Amino acid sequence: MLHLLPDEIDRYQRDGWVVPQWRLPEARVATMRAALDELLRRNPGVRPEKLVSAHVDRGAGDNGEGVRGVADFLDLARDPEIVELVSGVIGDDVILWGCHVFCKPAGEGFETPWHQDGHYWPIRPLATCTVWVALEPSTRANGCLRVIPGSHAGRTLHPHLHEDRQDLTLNQRLAAGAFSEDAAVDVELAPGQMSLHDVHMIHGAGANTSPLRRTGVALRYMPASSHFDRSLRPVAGQSGVPVDFSQRSLWLLKGHDACGLNDFATGHTSSLRIA
Repeated sequence: MLHLLPDEIDRYQRDGWVVPQWRLPEARVATMRAALDELLRRNPGVRPEKLVSAHVDRGAGDNGEGVRGVADFLDLARDPEIVELVSGVIGDDVILWGCHVFCKPAGEGFETPWHQDGHYWPIRPLATCTVWVALEPSTRANGCLRVIPGSHAGRTLHPHLHEDRQDLTLNQRLAAGAFSEDAAVDVELAPGQMSLHDVHMIHGAGANTSPLRRTGVALRYMPASSHFDRSLRPVAGQSGVPVDFSQRSLWLLKGHDACGLNDFATGHTSSLRIA
């Protein structure tokens, strides 16, 4: 089984993000591109940057968050190689709790404001590793992920401001003064490459004004030492994405529920295996 290399773990811990050497094989990328085509076909009325819980496939019905998912994204999220990479930075007890497809159309792809993921999520203690998998070339020109290395180190959530705009992927932006954009690094990825980033790291992405579409799959994993607290409602429902954490499905992919508080039944149907 593949593991993160020691220097990759060191970089993740130091900088808050890393691009591992391992990538998806070409055949798997082709499978996921076909799954993306099906996801877009099933959701003509949803902005393609806002395909939340794309891994939850309930057939003809939506996933409870306004999206008709495709099971291939659940298969990707449960890929043993990816889970093992994640285990290298969050430990041996791994829970899958989310999958968001960010597909930025050519010429009109939405901006993702500078933010910290932890501002949005009901996880206590706050801990998550996001694996961002490129299905298409992700470049500065078409709005690749941008990160502020080391911004996770203080384990602090900085104030965010709400923006009531229709041209943003998310509607919360970091307030001025939390960081310097001069320190930003562009995370350019080829199809099949991926980045891992920490829940506290400051990141964002520019709008896509290029002629090339950009699609990434954000897979969300948390250590089972933390609690996915369904009673919490971060940012009072003003994230810009119609999430429903009270009904969100969780999968225990490795180890055991170390905190003993996580609910692995809510949100599942007979067609969704819990573990």
